[in-house]
Amino acid sequence: MSALALALLAAGVAAAPVAESAPPPASEQLAPAPDFAGEQASQEAYDLAQWALASRDSRNLPFAIVDKRGARVFVFDRQGRLQGAAPALLGLGVGDDSVPGIGQRRLAAIPPHERTTPAGRFEAVLGHDLEQDILWIDYESALSLHRVIAGTPKDRRAERLLSPSPEDNRISYGCINVPAAFYDTVVVPAFTGTVGIVYILPETKPLAALFPGTAPRVAQ
Repeated sequence: MSALALALLAAGVAAAPVAESAPPPASEQLAPAPDFAGEQASQEAYDLAQWALASRDSRNLPFAIVDKRGARVFVFDRQGRLQGAAPALLGLGVGDDSVPGIGQRRLAAIPPHERTTPAGRFEAVLGHDLEQDILWIDYESALSLHRVIAGTPKDRRAERLLSPSPEDNRISYGCINVPAAFYDTVVVPAFTGTVGIVYILPETKPLAALFPGTAPRVAQ
């Protein structure tokens, strides 16, 4: 059974809708442009959102974009309209890949350089871990997006979220921490009753290395 199927079962959501998600009707010839509602975003975040809609890669599902360099999360509805944006805490380690088997290891056994937030495209679903409801991004590697946790006093997670700089937002074991109000009022409504897509932008690789469709077209 796939990691997504396990997460779906854990969340009480049937896996069938993922495989059977119908493509947009043929009448929708032109994909809508992403609407960031005036929110500032990096060029890579905009390019990814535009490609996801134009290529139908988002499959007419709600989707989120995690900009690791900017330490921000953007959540969109099926039509690419921004539902909300917020700062995020990310993995302490810089990198775009997860260490194999990391989801089965104790947190204390994960060295700082392996505490990465992997980049890529993930099918996500609301579910639970042992402590709270979360948005499962990759069940196998135990990657999720959730309300900011207290952590240890020296972590200063709440203070880091309030900081205007993204430089101090690297503190987690890999999961994406967001403000509780943003999780409750934006993430949960967007992903309730449906699978969605989470795109995590790379920080050490070119965007086109993970999402080839975003590469600039070369004139022939």
